Amino acid sequence: MSSEPDTSELLRLRQERDLYKRLLTLSTEDEMESFLREALALIVEVTGARTGYLELSDGEDSEAFSMANGYDEEEIAQVRAAISRGILAQALASNQTVVTHSARLDPRFRDRGSVRAAAIEAVLCAPIGFDPVLGAIYLEAPARPGFSKEDIDRIETLAQHLAPPAERLLRRLRDGMQSDPTTRVREKLRCESVIGRSPALAEALNQAALVAPLDVNVLITGGSGTGKTQLARIIHDNGPRASRPFVELNCAALPEELIESELFGARPGAHSTARNEMRGKVAAAEGGTLFLDEIGEMPVAAQAKLLQLLQSREYYPLGANEPVRADVRVIAATNGDLKEAVAEKRFREDLLYRLEVLPIRMPSLAERSQDVTDLARAFCAQSCERHGLPRLELSVGALHAVHAAEWPGNVRQLAHASEAAAIRAAGEGARQIERRHVFPEDSSPDEEDRAPSYQEATRRFQRELVRQSLEDTGWNVAETARRLDLARSHVYNLVNALGLERKRD
Repeated sequence: MSSEPDTSELLRLRQERDLYKRLLTLSTEDEMESFLREALALIVEVTGARTGYLELSDGEDSEAFSMANGYDEEEIAQVRAAISRGILAQALASNQTVVTHSARLDPRFRDRGSVRAAAIEAVLCAPIGFDPVLGAIYLEAPARPGFSKEDIDRIETLAQHLAPPAERLLRRLRDGMQSDPTTRVREKLRCESVIGRSPALAEALNQAALVAPLDVNVLITGGSGTGKTQLARIIHDNGPRASRPFVELNCAALPEELIESELFGARPGAHSTARNEMRGKVAAAEGGTLFLDEIGEMPVAAQAKLLQLLQSREYYPLGANEPVRADVRVIAATNGDLKEAVAEKRFREDLLYRLEVLPIRMPSLAERSQDVTDLARAFCAQSCERHGLPRLELSVGALHAVHAAEWPGNVRQLAHASEAAAIRAAGEGARQIERRHVFPEDSSPDEEDRAPSYQEATRRFQRELVRQSLEDTGWNVAETARRLDLARSHVYNLVNALGLERKRD
């Protein structure tokens, strides 16, 4: 009798060891997306399923986190809708594994339109967790050979092992949502139009809540497109002048010779275009708020008159001999460095001191990375409603791409890109907004024939760097993350966002 170990038994033990090592690795994942991706890859590998879908949720009213394998982006929404209302729903409701050799022939499911439309054959769907059920594993395979008893046992074992880390991640996400730093300030500040929950946004809103009830001048700084006008409006709406006018003037939008009359008004004959009495923005804002955008572009002569207004509450319309009393609050905004402008004699230092009583800085979108996808979703929904388009959601791939992209134009650029994406997707009759709708230049056939924009060039560099690193490491994500000094989960996000795919030999 041979004392050598059975080769097949050794192989089985090695496979089990490798399986549990990978499960241990999964239990340490801190990002929901990479957890779902690696868990589903393991599940599909173990069973040899044709396609797979993994979904987790903290309850009926909570957001569902999902991952699909073997479906293209345009199929995912249809598949999610089909299985969530049929087989997956039964597994969740019964907390029992659902197995069928052919869903389209099974009396339990064959009358469902989604099952017939997708021609679903062999299915294995196992719930994750018990009391409460946290989600389910859904797998499809050809009708023959379908899923074996061994496959069912393996998936049910995997589902048991996935439950603890899944519960930990869901609890972490739930706690994170409950600790939204903007929650407290939103209770005392009417700012329903403001989207986001980042600490940087919370800081700006807290400053706005501080100055809103005070009748003092405010200077809002921040890059172009960060939302300075919106913040000025919020300060006005939450202050004692809320029922009075909010009047805007962009100091960079008018020729130098016209800005004084636009701001202070003019008597008839004061200049060539003043044939009749001209009412200025200061008069229009009487009792309310005058918002001066791009204040750094105001000519020095007009700055002197504005300083007089802030000091004495009086001003002289062009051509007038007597001063006019004014009751206005001034909020100014700039995307430039006013201290540098003072040093270069382009801006009055005494005016800066008058405006900068309580300065507020609006953060760039790069400082609000947590808010990017929420903003993109909201802008797409608003665009669909504004233009009478079908309601379209951003796909998972599109959301990854939006989150990973550079937005030098901040919220304004993201809003315009989201609107254009919704229009493109609706024009195609697409089911959802895909990556190509947001970034058409990534797939444009003539993109090499023109100079790329800053954003295009950045994305191309990112794509090439990540692609080359993945190929150099044989698509070893952990090693690629180490070489690029990135978190492994971020590498996964970049792969999705940049549309990278491994070439098969």
